[in-house]
Amino acid sequence: MKYDYLIVGSGLFGAIFAYEANKRGKKCLVIDKRNHIAGNIYTEKIDGINVHKYGAHIFHTSNKEVWEYINQFAEFNRYTNSPVARYKNELYNMPFNMNTFNKLWGVITPEEARAKIEEEKKEAGITEPKNLEEQAISLVGKTIYEKLVKGYTEKQWGQRATELPSFIIKRLPVRFIYDNNYFNDIYQGIPIGGYTPIIEKMLEGIEVKLNCDFFENRNELENIAEKIVFTGQIDKYYNYQFGELEYRSLRFETEILEEENYQGNAVVNYTAYEVPYTRIIEHKHFEYGASLGKIAEGQALTKTIITREYPDAWTKEKEPYYPINNDKNNTLYEKYKELADKDSKVLFGGRLGQYKYFDMDKVIAEALKFVKAELK
Repeated sequence: MKYDYLIVGSGLFGAIFAYEANKRGKKCLVIDKRNHIAGNIYTEKIDGINVHKYGAHIFHTSNKEVWEYINQFAEFNRYTNSPVARYKNELYNMPFNMNTFNKLWGVITPEEARAKIEEEKKEAGITEPKNLEEQAISLVGKTIYEKLVKGYTEKQWGQRATELPSFIIKRLPVRFIYDNNYFNDIYQGIPIGGYTPIIEKMLEGIEVKLNCDFFENRNELENIAEKIVFTGQIDKYYNYQFGELEYRSLRFETEILEEENYQGNAVVNYTAYEVPYTRIIEHKHFEYGASLGKIAEGQALTKTIITREYPDAWTKEKEPYYPINNDKNNTLYEKYKELADKDSKVLFGGRLGQYKYFDMDKVIAEALKFVKAELK
C-alpha cells in the first residue's frame, strides 16, 4: 500500500480530512474528477472578481469551534446575506419580515402584520394540508405564498406545488422585525479572495491528482491505500445494488457585462414561475459591497459578472447537487449506510456520501467529527 488514505473529492470535507491526516503524519492522495480543487465551493478570479462557479456560497454558523477552525485559512469580510425577491416587477425583502409585509399590505406594526397573515390563514381554512401548496398557505397565507413561495418552489423541485408533499415545507420563517439579514447565525461572511485559497492551504504538501475519476480508475485506486475517504455518491460506489438515490441538479449561465453594477445586490431571487431561473448572482457584491469603484489588483471594477441559476432534473450524466430526502430515498439510503457501516475499507462523508443536505459549517463539523473518530 502506497498511501494511508485515498481521499476521493477535494471539496471541504475531503480537504479537511486530508489536512488533518497529513498533520498527523499520514500519507494521503487526494483525487478529483474535475480539473480544479475545492468542489462546489470553487471560486475563480475573473477580471478581478471572485466568481462562485457553482452557485452562491455564503458562510454562516453559530458554532464557534467551526468559525475559529475555518478562520485559520482565511480572513472573512462582514458580508451579510440580504437577498431580494423579484416577483414580476415587484421587489421584496427576504426573509419575510416587516419590510416585506409593509410592501405587500402597507402595514406598519408587527401587530398589523400578524393580523393580516392570520386573516388570510383563516380565509383559506386549511386544517390538514394535503400538499405543499396547502401547507404553505396554512403557514403564511395566500399573498406571500403566491408571490414569494409558489413559483420559486415549483422551479426548484420541477413539479407543481399541488403535486409536492406537504412535509417539504415544515415551516416558513416569518420575522416581525425590520431586519433583512437572512441568517440568524452569530458568524457570517465571505472569505476575502474567495474559497479556493482555503482549500489550497489545506492541501499544501499533499499529493493531488485532478481530472481523475475514481470509477474510471477503480481497480488501480482501490488498492493503493489502506483506507478510502469517499465524498461521492454512496449508491454509485456500491454499483446501485439496491437502486438509485434521487437528486436535483443545477445549471449555471455566467456572463461578463460591460457595466459597473447590474442589480445592486449579490442575490436576487426570481419567484415567478414564468422566469426559468431561480436567481441571479452578481458576484462582485459578495466582496466589494458599496465600494464598487474600488481598485482590485490595479484594475478598476468597471465590469460585473452575473450568473443565472437554473434548477435541473438530475440524470447520471449531470452533477448531483441536492439529495431528495423524502421517505423513499431515506429508506434506500439506510440500506447503503448499513452496507457502509460493515465496510472497514471505506468512510463516506459530505452531501453525497452521507446523502444529506449540509451547509458549509455542517460539513466542517461533520469532517472534524470523522477526524476525531478515525485519527485518534
